Amino acid sequence: MTMIDLSREITRHAADLIAQGYCILPDALPPAIVAALDADLAGDFARTPFGQGGFYGTMTKRFGRLLIRSPHAAAVVQHRLILGIVEAVLSPWCDRIQLNTTQAIAVHSGAPAQLPHRDQDMWRGPVGKIEYLVNVMWPLTPFTSDNGATIVWPRSHGARALEAEPGESPLAAEMAPGAALVFLGSTLHGAGANRTGVVRRGLVVGYALGWLKPYENQWLAYPPDVARHFAPELAALVGYRQHRPNLGNFEGQCPSVLLRDDVPDHLAAIDALRPDQEDLMAVYLEAQRQAS
Repeated sequence: MTMIDLSREITRHAADLIAQGYCILPDALPPAIVAALDADLAGDFARTPFGQGGFYGTMTKRFGRLLIRSPHAAAVVQHRLILGIVEAVLSPWCDRIQLNTTQAIAVHSGAPAQLPHRDQDMWRGPVGKIEYLVNVMWPLTPFTSDNGATIVWPRSHGARALEAEPGESPLAAEMAPGAALVFLGSTLHGAGANRTGVVRRGLVVGYALGWLKPYENQWLAYPPDVARHFAPELAALVGYRQHRPNLGNFEGQCPSVLLRDDVPDHLAAIDALRPDQEDLMAVYLEAQRQAS
């Protein structure tokens, strides 16, 4: 895909996402990559216990840290089209986006439908004014209305999240491996009931405003000894990058300094300001210089 084509696709899908609260990318990845990722995670699915509690589900298995469980996970997390869509939607409210979570989910036979919810509710910020995150559901096995495909309420997002009841009926996001369901954090959704005899497996990859506390503690999931082996762009996405002004710093510097082989014992704090703050600081310093 050329840069012009990519830009056009980003614009088109971002518009659908903002208008509908969700969109489906039918051929986002080659099925062979998804199958290899599923194979890499098979052992973790087998060893992970079922969840506890009504929300996570007692017939559902979940685990995170996908970037250290499979080398194919980076292709999902760094998907160029999806990152472009996410940045287009979230950039009005942040300097940089961050990885919020990578989670594998297996909905087993007999699992009831999950409580309909909006993922933005993990943060108690204003509702209906900004978008906090964008989630992407990747099926590892076919998603059908019978086996627990994600249920989405169209146009239940944004200011409509303030309404007591959604205005439209839900739909099951039926997809084949290789497709991706992209939906806003303000969109009402939930896993469907699995009424079949087979397990429905999938991944959710979430991206949030860079100044929020992420759902998954990325620095514990990928400590410096792990993250220094990531590509620089991936390390930045998981949190080894400051968000201006000076948020998420280490000793006053970008935390990417921790990925070096020779981290000094003492570091000088270095400003990391937004352009408007840089301008304000320049005016202030000039006024001080002239007054001295």
